[in-house]
Amino acid sequence: MYEKFALTPPMGWNSWDCYGASVNEQQLIANAEYMAKHLKPFGWEYVVCDIQWYEPTASGFHYHNFAPVCIDEYSRVIPSEERFPSSAGGRGFGPIADYVHSLGLKFGIHIMRGIPRLAVHLGTPIKAPGKTARDIAAQFSVCPWNTDMYGVNCDAEGAREYYNSLFELYASWGVDFVKCDDIANTEFRPDMPYSAKGEIELIRNAIENCGRQIVLSLSPGPAPVNEHAHLAEHADMWRITGDFWDSWDKLHEMFGRCNLWQEYVTPGAWPDCDMLPIGRLALCDFEGQGRWTEFTQDEQITLMTLWSIFRSPLIIGGDLRYNDEFTLSLLTNTEVLEMHRNSFGAHQVRRDEKDGKGEIIWQSQSERFVYTALFNTDSAPGIIEFECDKSFVHDMWKNEDIPYEGSLEVPPHGARLIKTEK
Repeated sequence: MYEKFALTPPMGWNSWDCYGASVNEQQLIANAEYMAKHLKPFGWEYVVCDIQWYEPTASGFHYHNFAPVCIDEYSRVIPSEERFPSSAGGRGFGPIADYVHSLGLKFGIHIMRGIPRLAVHLGTPIKAPGKTARDIAAQFSVCPWNTDMYGVNCDAEGAREYYNSLFELYASWGVDFVKCDDIANTEFRPDMPYSAKGEIELIRNAIENCGRQIVLSLSPGPAPVNEHAHLAEHADMWRITGDFWDSWDKLHEMFGRCNLWQEYVTPGAWPDCDMLPIGRLALCDFEGQGRWTEFTQDEQITLMTLWSIFRSPLIIGGDLRYNDEFTLSLLTNTEVLEMHRNSFGAHQVRRDEKDGKGEIIWQSQSERFVYTALFNTDSAPGIIEFECDKSFVHDMWKNEDIPYEGSLEVPPHGARLIKTEK
């Protein structure tokens, strides 16, 4: 069994929901500074640069097919100096990682599995004696939504050395977190589910040999439940859904996905519900002004309650600098975050719905408390009954003790989260 580096669910920020493929150095640094000032005391620590950081012309949420990308002498993508000027002179993400570390935080990057198509077409060397990118590329293993990479032929001589060289480079930059994409999904390849298992194993081996603790996140989802043991052995977290955005339908769907994965949540192995699309999103669109999340405040409480009791990684999607008082309150509730870090045994107690409307109850516990989450999936307020031998319960979102007489009122598409002493 490989060593595990994330014994509690990772908490951080990722640039995708607000900047798509276009994030730059200034935006990364600004969000890191906000996290250090406002969120670090509550356990938030990862600052993650998402996709296309190696493409000078990347913009928005749309990929530029077959665009030139920046690679080094060993066929490895490197940051675009136009967008990340501190990377000039072969320094890569080292200067940004150093600054993030100086704030007491950790730095992460997104990668696509495989080897750059540009390197394969040019026949550039890899860090294996006498081998080039062409020798290890699997030309029929391609991502259906991004044209940057060919997959790697894991049986080819030089394949292991290539992946080892990638993580040797990332370790030299000071990377603490890698989100690897096009590697865990079953929907895009229903005829070849989990077809990148060999590359996952090469990546895990490379992390073990790079000399640095790097958390491995696999995307997109849904990952196959029947491969839970392999996922838990080789990754720290893995997506159980496709890209999650701010619509009630997608949030409602997550109750079923969490129920499917509930028994496989263990320390160091975290099924991932995807990012939190809250706050100010899509700043790469709408003339640079972005938009606010389309979730209502009650739906945002439902989102945070489900992710937290299930113990999904918590990765914020909105630009942190635009957080209003309500958004910040969701991210700094010490009781909810304590449950997220230290509870166990989360499970669905009851689901009673008709046509997707009704009530859902989840419970978990810690050494001292029992946690109960009541979810109203109707568009009207509801009264949810549940058994409890206490005359008072503690409302965790309101941070107050409240009388309990067998039921609680729950807002439309909302949640109540309570705890009682054992």
